[in-house]
Amino acid sequence: MRRLFIVPIVFAALLVPVAVLASGSGGFDGVVSSIESRYHVQATRIPFMGLVSAIARTATQNGVGNMHVAEFENFAGPMDGDELNRMVEQKLGAGWERIIRETSRRGNEQTLIFVHPEGNRMGMFIVNLDGHELDVVQLSVNPDQLNKQLGNYEHHPRESATDESISD
Repeated sequence: MRRLFIVPIVFAALLVPVAVLASGSGGFDGVVSSIESRYHVQATRIPFMGLVSAIARTATQNGVGNMHVAEFENFAGPMDGDELNRMVEQKLGAGWERIIRETSRRGNEQTLIFVHPEGNRMGMFIVNLDGHELDVVQLSVNPDQLNKQLGNYEHHPRESATDESISD
């Protein structure tokens, strides 16, 4: 009799965490699910993203990794920038800070960039609406390594015409 009483408790204890995890309530999956639900669109997940992320990590010498990407094609109508910002902030949760918010007058171009400290790395979350295409990207970057990689490229400003001597 005791065994029959324990089985439902163990079953319930296992079922609750599975239901919570399956709901995709926060983070990348939470944002994507909220956009799908609110705007009645379906995201396209980039196939083999784990492999792409591993290659990016190797190519950037551990500068970029842990990438997640979802695309929404044929996104119809303007999007309320305030609503999008609230939705993303709510689903990302505590610890994420918005550093960029740009919205065009008509609302058909919008960009949100959030950051989150991850030890010596930084998490980045980007939402970009450009016309009828919406992209959601999450990745982890090593700022020191990226700065080192970018230092390999020199910038040579062009001389302006006023700096050059002109003779007839």
